[in-house]
Amino acid sequence: MKLLRIIGLPVAFVYGLIIHMRNYLFDAGILKSKSFQTPTVCVGNLSLGGTGKTPMVEFLVEALHYHIKVAVLSRGYKRKSSGYVVADANSTVDTLGDEPFQIHKKFKQITLAVDSDRINGITTLEKTVSPSLIILDDAFQHRKVKPDFSILLTAFNNYYSDDYFLPYGTLRDSKNQAKRAQVIVVTKCPQELSLDKRMAIKERLKPLENQKVLFSFLAYNNRIKGLSKETTLDEIKNHNITLVTGIANPLPLMDYLRSKDLNFEHLRFKDHHDFSANEIRNLNSKDFVLTTEKDFVRLQGKVEELAYVEMAHQFMDDGKEQLIVELKKATKLNF
Repeated sequence: MKLLRIIGLPVAFVYGLIIHMRNYLFDAGILKSKSFQTPTVCVGNLSLGGTGKTPMVEFLVEALHYHIKVAVLSRGYKRKSSGYVVADANSTVDTLGDEPFQIHKKFKQITLAVDSDRINGITTLEKTVSPSLIILDDAFQHRKVKPDFSILLTAFNNYYSDDYFLPYGTLRDSKNQAKRAQVIVVTKCPQELSLDKRMAIKERLKPLENQKVLFSFLAYNNRIKGLSKETTLDEIKNHNITLVTGIANPLPLMDYLRSKDLNFEHLRFKDHHDFSANEIRNLNSKDFVLTTEKDFVRLQGKVEELAYVEMAHQFMDDGKEQLIVELKKATKLNF
């Protein structure tokens, strides 16, 4: 692994040059960023997955959709459709992608659309839906759109400030682009993270004076869902549990399950994994399969004894209130 990283260093250098040049062209106005009449909120990161973008989008939808007309626009990574697609009763993981489909299942009262062309997606939403606010999922690198408000996520102990360009590290954008975010959220923190440690993290991130740095953790639900009868993690301790994950970082979930004294076999797959017929057969041979909500939407109807652990972002202290205040200020929305 160390040898592969060393070999990847020259590639990372070239990749970094390309990214720096692209950002320079946007910063200089040579490449254009488009603003829209509808306020837009961007949720994203500088590195590859694992920072909790989907839970953050869901957090925003939950906090806002009772007050204003919210729409969500995603690229729809690994979907089998193309162009602009709006979610409806006939939508599937294949037409939307796993994460957008997860959001659609949970919030059917909002409009969710997918389009790799963000400008076309926003324009179509404005014409057909006229939302009060559009949340752009995983759009921090898509500089053709200039959002009104950007939330940059970085995972605890995996800070973009300590990272390197792909393939030597996991950075897909320059560290200095953090300057475009109004709010930086350190996600997946331990719940007992002290004030001193938070200050130390802020020093590592070196935020601008006008940027807020907030801290959040993943709050897991003791109740598991997906079965015909809802049950709790405590009630399945005597089962032979197989944990299946196709996410970037399953460690927080594993730590939580161990804290509940659960013993489990762990089958780990890459992020957004497409399960093969042989893998599905293997999972159906297991006594009880526990998975993430994102994996559940891909495995539902294919694996019989299947349930998932629901989780959500939860901010420390008054982080939620600070985020909403900053969002209102940037979008000029009253709710």
